[in-house]
Amino acid sequence: MSQQTRMPAVYVGHGSPMNAITDTPFSRAWRTLGASLPRPRSIAVISAHWFVSGTAVTAMPKPTTIHDFGAFPKALFDAQYPAPGDPALAAEIAKILAPTPVRLDTSWGLDHGAWSVLMHAFPKADIPVVEISIDAELAPLGHFDLGRRLAPLRDRGVLVVACGNVVHNLQYLDFAATKPLDWAVRFDDFVKTALEKRDDQALIGYRSHADARLAAPDDDHYFPLLYAAGIRHDDDALRFVVEGFDAGSISMRAFTLS
Repeated sequence: MSQQTRMPAVYVGHGSPMNAITDTPFSRAWRTLGASLPRPRSIAVISAHWFVSGTAVTAMPKPTTIHDFGAFPKALFDAQYPAPGDPALAAEIAKILAPTPVRLDTSWGLDHGAWSVLMHAFPKADIPVVEISIDAELAPLGHFDLGRRLAPLRDRGVLVVACGNVVHNLQYLDFAATKPLDWAVRFDDFVKTALEKRDDQALIGYRSHADARLAAPDDDHYFPLLYAAGIRHDDDALRFVVEGFDAGSISMRAFTLS
């Protein structure tokens, strides 16, 4: 399939679930992003919030909207994203990722790492969505490799969306912050440069960066980036659609590959 008919791939820093129901620079950027993308056959999301043992993919016809968070307003718990599932795509993904065992899951649904972004990018919720788990027992290189092996989906009309945060440290959250923390900026710049230079080894070996312990203490929020790096084609153009921070220690960086 030609470059003209290949679906883009997307990485989004999703940040606070409140972005789902509030008008922020990030939610506005996600609406603009969704409007700029070709309409996909289906969407496959790798979310930081499905971090489990093993690789799984949602395989139910009607995934539930999971409110996987604590002390937030009732309006956020009332939010729903009733997109249909795609059991056929789930089975297709299991075949693509073989020989890695993939569990066809009917119990998870769509967590806020997925729906808080999709409800802005695709507000009609009329495109089928599956979610792919992140195997907590897999080393960084393994996640990059799974992303590489998902690349054929882009030539089958599937939009792959990886949702995490390049920098994610909840211990240092400061909603009154007027600028991000220095170590957060350094690590975010390191990732940006590695993406621009296509330095996949740097991204895979991120733990050796001096600021990784503070900037990426939680593997779950960094690993989605490796899927996006892995799924990248040699001729893909990289375009940053969001840059900046929220609450001082959350990078909201987002980019497209097309």
